[in-house]
Amino acid sequence: MKRYLLDTSALLALWDEEDGADTVSDILQQCENGQAKCFACFMSQMEILYRVWKDENEQAGRLAYEQCKSLPIDWVHESVELLEKAAELKATCRVSMADAWIAASALLQGATLVHKDPEFETVKCAQLPLPYKKPSVHEESGEYRL
Repeated sequence: MKRYLLDTSALLALWDEEDGADTVSDILQQCENGQAKCFACFMSQMEILYRVWKDENEQAGRLAYEQCKSLPIDWVHESVELLEKAAELKATCRVSMADAWIAASALLQGATLVHKDPEFETVKCAQLPLPYKKPSVHEESGEYRL
């Protein structure tokens, strides 16, 4: 079964309906249908909350956070093994602290990292890069959206 780990940028693609949102929606649909397994790192929950809050407002941030938690995602939480892998990546790759935790989560889950962040190019793991962020307009649809 295919395994994916969604970076914060992939989750935000849903919220902002950016390029790549369809790919993320398709992955989540595969998970819903039992065709794939989807993970995300606990750090993405905080990033979703603060980034949407900062860009829009607190209410939107809290809504995005709650909607994110309702997706068919298994959340990877802090553990000694995850901490040590994140520290290794932070020491050996040019990634932010949050991205070190996220990439470490993908590696430990044996998952393909789905992202819109060129910073991950320094990490040696299976990746599915989405198109880099471009401004977009929200549209209603029946697909997964944050």
